[in-house]
Amino acid sequence: MTRRISWQDRLVAAADQALRTLTDPPEAARPSPAEGLDEPEFSAEERRMSSALMRVNHAGEIAAQALYSGQSVMARAAKTRDQLLEAAAEEQDHLAWCAQRISELEGRRSLLDPVWYGGSFLLGMLAGSAGDKVSLGFIAETERQVEAHIKDHLGRLPAEDARSKAILDKMATDEAHHATTARLSGGIELPRPIRSLMALGGKFLRRTALWV
Repeated sequence: MTRRISWQDRLVAAADQALRTLTDPPEAARPSPAEGLDEPEFSAEERRMSSALMRVNHAGEIAAQALYSGQSVMARAAKTRDQLLEAAAEEQDHLAWCAQRISELEGRRSLLDPVWYGGSFLLGMLAGSAGDKVSLGFIAETERQVEAHIKDHLGRLPAEDARSKAILDKMATDEAHHATTARLSGGIELPRPIRSLMALGGKFLRRTALWV
């Protein structure tokens, strides 16, 4: 007989995934979009700016991993759970690319990564507990907001930093795809107050991770 996997089992698996994400960053399944591009000569200020922006995007990918994980724990349908885990696998590539780029820039990751993960995981469980349509709607709105902030960062990076720009450009494309897939899978549009709160939370993460 096949043992039915309960949400408690999925919670244990999610805890293991959290430890791996925070202590042993995943390797990317896809090549970095920056591969083959030259590393420019940066001024100290340009290097600091690129490093800080990539730290913010890395922190955002930490949060994305946690959101998807929390939502997958509470997903009602196996199809929804599989979709969340598939998207999370692509987000792992983003996480690995950002971590590699930060290292190349001789920067550091956010000191609050465990906080971003823990808070986002709980938020993901909350969204998932409201049902799959709400959960998928949450994904669609999250990815829409993430795509917008990535495009903002593309305009703020030093003009010569083609490597970081290539990574962020591919990330924006993936986020747009995740949002579209979530909507087509039945995700509902969230109420405006919820969308506004999500935007405030994202702004707090971005402004804090820029420095801490």
